[in-house]
Amino acid sequence: MELNSRISISREKLADGGEIVHLQLDHPETRNSLTLEMGLAFHRELHALAGEFPLPRACVISGKNGVFSSGGDFQLLSSFAEKSPKDNQEFMQSFYRLFLSVRNMPFPVLAAVNGHAVGAALAVALACDLRYFVPDGKYSLNFVRIGIHPGMGSSFLVKEIAGLPRAQELLLTGRYFSGKEAFDMGLCHGLHPVEEIVPRVMDVAREIAAGAPLAVRLAKKSLYSSTDLETAIETESRFQAETYQTRDFREALKSIGEKRKPTFKDE
Repeated sequence: MELNSRISISREKLADGGEIVHLQLDHPETRNSLTLEMGLAFHRELHALAGEFPLPRACVISGKNGVFSSGGDFQLLSSFAEKSPKDNQEFMQSFYRLFLSVRNMPFPVLAAVNGHAVGAALAVALACDLRYFVPDGKYSLNFVRIGIHPGMGSSFLVKEIAGLPRAQELLLTGRYFSGKEAFDMGLCHGLHPVEEIVPRVMDVAREIAAGAPLAVRLAKKSLYSSTDLETAIETESRFQAETYQTRDFREALKSIGEKRKPTFKDE
């Protein structure tokens, strides 16, 4: 099983020695559908990045072949009709986690959704930290329209991002909507033409990379771990205390006094 054929990776070296990684879903025969092979390759490459030192400053995810992803793979979906509920539940839990590992990465993950994204593919984009769509792209959480319960964490992710009313509407109808509608609903952070979306999202990744790396990583962690104000106070005080001890904090103080931009080294 050749896993690398499902994912393409490129890297941008930054002036201070950091890196931004661009990961592309790449399976032209299925329009980048979410097969098991794709999931295994995706998970493996992300966790390889998470094991690097120094860590990437950010990771941008997009699709090759003129689409982000067509969603659930038809052959894989068809196979579930012949298996037991127990087997299917065990498989789906493991399968979801292959793709939803974006949420647990120790660096920001940005989705440049450079084309249509349907069902599970849209849920993967929603799991990323920042999301950018194309105005005329077609998006849908169409699970009920193909006779199945919503999956890939979508019942949580839509509610987390856009609130219960939007989750009710989108999950219960399974309707299609444009990138502009998605932006108006708060599902994405911005809209860009398809030919510009990856470069523009890379610009956002560079903005993130200009911050102190540990501070950025801990900010991502606290965003998802704090469920109320008291928890946030405890988390923030702990993480701030950690960053006060870094060389990058001392460099920031020095740069303020010298009226220049800081040079962060993830130290």
